[in-house]
Amino acid sequence: MTQTMKVIGIGDDGQTSLLPLYRTWIEECELLIGGERHLSFFPEHTGEKRVLKGGLSAMVEELRTETRKTVILASGDPLFYGIGSLLAKKLKNVEIYPNLSSIQLAFAKMGEAWQDAAFASVHGRSIKGLAQRIDVKEKVALLTDQENTPSAIAKYLLAFGMNEYDAFVGENLGSPEESTGWYTLEEMADQSFSDLNVVILKKRRPSPVWPLGIADEEFSQRKPDKGLITKREVRILSIAQLQLHTKSIVWDIGTCTGSVAIEAARIARDGEVYGVEKNADDLENCRQNMAKFRTDLTVVHARAPQGLEQFPDPDAVFIGGSGGELRELLHICCTRLRAGGRIVVNAATIETLYEATQAFAAEGFETSVTLAQLSRSKPILSLTRFEALNPIYIITAWAKEPTTEGGKSDE
Repeated sequence: MTQTMKVIGIGDDGQTSLLPLYRTWIEECELLIGGERHLSFFPEHTGEKRVLKGGLSAMVEELRTETRKTVILASGDPLFYGIGSLLAKKLKNVEIYPNLSSIQLAFAKMGEAWQDAAFASVHGRSIKGLAQRIDVKEKVALLTDQENTPSAIAKYLLAFGMNEYDAFVGENLGSPEESTGWYTLEEMADQSFSDLNVVILKKRRPSPVWPLGIADEEFSQRKPDKGLITKREVRILSIAQLQLHTKSIVWDIGTCTGSVAIEAARIARDGEVYGVEKNADDLENCRQNMAKFRTDLTVVHARAPQGLEQFPDPDAVFIGGSGGELRELLHICCTRLRAGGRIVVNAATIETLYEATQAFAAEGFETSVTLAQLSRSKPILSLTRFEALNPIYIITAWAKEPTTEGGKSDE
């Protein structure tokens, strides 16, 4: 019969951070698991000591059949971006005893409340997408690592013009080597810090606000032939048809200036947005727009469907241009679309409309079509007239519900 395992949070001051009862449990355990730094706090331990590092799945499998008294050490609160949540999910016989997290200690040093902060971790994770996740947040707590250091984070944020933030860095919190300080992002970019640190961003100056439906002229576009952009009104209608949520995986095929991808990323802040564009100049405009509108997308220079094999399966696909490979492209999109997902195609011609609807029918997808015929007001002397935009067919497709033998949908 397996023993109940105890996951105990520990601070950077080692045994001093633990309650006497926790120290007793550690002394009496037969197997002590933790990082090298955590285990170094207990040189006198007489049981087996096992270093916890990569290959956590294998460790979990071993623990399923462990019969000895076992204690697992984790930094701070094991349930805050820690191993505690994995162990609690995978193993039944786990008890968790948290300590103060580095985030709590940092806010205490700042003398500020932290219930209204946003939290993110780039510890062992890619920094990709951080810009849109934290944009306009008043207070952001970040867990770092040896690659995503405070300096690297500052340079990343400055690349998106996010210099309205100042940063508080807490190093070795709770230990004799503790150090804290406030920095501008420019200052933080040029500093070196201890490997054990936490960064708190606090907004000191106003952020630019970009609500849904960014004006066309705000985007960098190809010159002199402007106009290769999904117009604001059509963009809003198309994005509505995509039915995005905060964690959507989105493809934008023929992204051009990136207008749809950028607006999608600001909705799917915790998701991922991927774009593919065949024209190098348009792709450069897209990158400029990404920086301006603080959206960290993945964009590739390719002629779709090339490039799509690099992307994860999508929840939503927008096709603003296909370069003549529409049938093959739609087959790939339909095949890889996740359950409940949507594909939206903008077509400027009836030939493309026909080809798209026929292709979707062949794939077993249902479609609906909206014809957007829009005009914008334009002054003429002291009067106002309307100037028409090109009509656009907005084709929305989704997989048909499976049916039973009787022809009715399964409930």
